[in-house]
Amino acid sequence: MTSSSPKVNLALQGGGSHGAFTWGVLDVLLEDGRIEIEGISGTSAGAMNAIALAHGFAQASERTRQEMRESARASLEQFWEGVVRLGALTSSMTQAQRLPLDILFGGFTSSCGDESPSQLLSHAMTSFWSKAVSPYQSNPLEINPLKDLLEKLIDFDRIATYGDLKIFVVATEVNTGKAEIFAGKRLTAKAVMASACLPTIFHAVEIEGKHYWDGGYSGNPAIHPLIYRCDSSDIVLVQINPIKHDKLPKTSGEILDRINEITFNSALVAEMRAIDFVKRLLAEGTLDPTRYKDVRMHRIDGGETLEDFHASTKTATDSKLIYALRDLGKDSANIWLKNKFSSLGVASSINISRDYLDDLRVPSR
Repeated sequence: MTSSSPKVNLALQGGGSHGAFTWGVLDVLLEDGRIEIEGISGTSAGAMNAIALAHGFAQASERTRQEMRESARASLEQFWEGVVRLGALTSSMTQAQRLPLDILFGGFTSSCGDESPSQLLSHAMTSFWSKAVSPYQSNPLEINPLKDLLEKLIDFDRIATYGDLKIFVVATEVNTGKAEIFAGKRLTAKAVMASACLPTIFHAVEIEGKHYWDGGYSGNPAIHPLIYRCDSSDIVLVQINPIKHDKLPKTSGEILDRINEITFNSALVAEMRAIDFVKRLLAEGTLDPTRYKDVRMHRIDGGETLEDFHASTKTATDSKLIYALRDLGKDSANIWLKNKFSSLGVASSINISRDYLDDLRVPSR
């Protein structure tokens, strides 16, 4: 990697199995090799992608930059193949055996439109029990194979001492409802699981006497640390939750899906509002540019691409779905590199006001 390579920060949204889209994006950016990554902020599946990439870099830190990128690509592939294997484990069980695990994982189901009536019934039962039964009842022993997978694959101690890539993982502190950032030595498997802790499925994760739920409620992803704890002014958002839908949701499933999309995008919209506000004040000369950074925002958008994927597929882990999502991510990243790469270091390549800000004007009579 040459010194002229643009340095960027990555903001990776969470979205369950749809994080495989982000895997595809990262794979292309690493293979392309023209971008240097300074920092990554990730939530839930975005956090898992971030630490898998960081693990690959840290494992090959004494090698060439190209070898480090290849190591990161291999680490990401190993993680997602592990997720697929966990899904295959539940698929090999009988329905009676699988139901507790389905509740635990959030419902590993087929997503390719070919579910049998029994599979549909199983998914409906899983959805019902995950809402009607507390995880403290359905999973009293706090069994979580995904945490075991992370601890097996990721060397968190090595990531903590690797200083060339900054990783920020956000979780929501249950008592206060505020976002908390985990980085450095505080970045552990428990912190990553806290970032992915859906409270209807998992026990709250306890860290240092505090309890945490999914980071998507308070920062999906958190952009603030990329602005004020990194030097680069370019932030590339990998978005996998659609901001808008053209179709009115009418079925109960569609309504719940849209509620979840709005909920898990609300923190991002708030941060975008703040970024736009600061940029406008800097342009007007109202703010001191030595204290406030004029951020250049970019986006690789999986939201529209993934709009046709029902939200239930966020908890599906069959290989056909995972690899299809990865390939969509690759396609989107290649298109972005072709059309937007030249904007890095120059100007924002998205219109924040148009895409994210509310119209709060009071209509005149």
